[in-house]
Amino acid sequence: MTRPAGVLAPVAAVAGALVAVVLGFLTFGAQATVAPDGVPVAVAAPPEIAQRIAAHGGGQLAWTVATPAEARQLLEDKKVYGVLEIAPGPAVTVVTVVTSGAVNPAGTQVAQQALTGTATALGGAPKQEVLHPAGVAGRVAPLAASALAWIGALVAGLALTQLAKRTGRPIGAGARFLQVTGAGVLITAVVAGFFALWDSTLPLTADVLGFVFLAATAFAALQAALLRLLGLRAMAVLAPLYLVAPAVAGQVPELLDPAYRALLWSWTPFRFSAEGLRSLLQGVPDAPDVTTGLWVLGALLAGGLVVALWPGRSARQEAEPHLADGVVEVGVH
Repeated sequence: MTRPAGVLAPVAAVAGALVAVVLGFLTFGAQATVAPDGVPVAVAAPPEIAQRIAAHGGGQLAWTVATPAEARQLLEDKKVYGVLEIAPGPAVTVVTVVTSGAVNPAGTQVAQQALTGTATALGGAPKQEVLHPAGVAGRVAPLAASALAWIGALVAGLALTQLAKRTGRPIGAGARFLQVTGAGVLITAVVAGFFALWDSTLPLTADVLGFVFLAATAFAALQAALLRLLGLRAMAVLAPLYLVAPAVAGQVPELLDPAYRALLWSWTPFRFSAEGLRSLLQGVPDAPDVTTGLWVLGALLAGGLVVALWPGRSARQEAEPHLADGVVEVGVH
């Protein structure tokens, strides 16, 4: 007996509400709760001045007292988001706020505002110095490339699954490997084209393009593995993850609510690709997040390929052309 549509209406309403909860949590919730909490900054000044500055700022800033050289190295290593340099002279004290274009723009903005306010409170407007200056495109490109790599690889994996389902053809290990590598090559070319279009000064060097290729193939392999294990049900996990990119991965952890920091930011793959690529684009290949990104993305690629290509039972079944009634046709010799 067919159930009337009215019985299914409450179920549909609940499903819609659940989707709204997920979207609200992944996107607007993270943005609505942004607040600085322990933003790392450094101060390079005479000891008595530095200690007095570090003792203030509440919980919004986490000060590190260092020499000018040490403070700038911390900024190069992206362990702080800005440096306040105070150099007393015989006639005038020179105060400089130092930031870096290789650091996440959200963290840089908060640090620059806080350090400028501190310097102004000391008696004057500070000089502004930017290491590895980045234009608008340079600030946007790393996260944009990561999001494009994820959604492009996802559509490629979904297209392969749907085409195989419609044609009744099996998806073997070779097809999955070709889909992963093909998506990596084409998405890298797309990203390189956008970089050239957005800002011709963005470097399209071997390390930049290689990192983009690694991110794209890692995402494609991870998605191929989940699509193999779960089929189209994997889209319930993979599609919402795309929303994490701008809402969470685009922030620094010190600006996120602790719940978002622990539940989303701590593991999202977008932050590893975005921050590693940011360092490469701004000419800081030795930054720790490049090495971290290589390890994490490499592990995702290896793990995804193992699951996607492993010749298990499901792979053998996929290699057999099943008829509509589930019976395998056997030829008579």
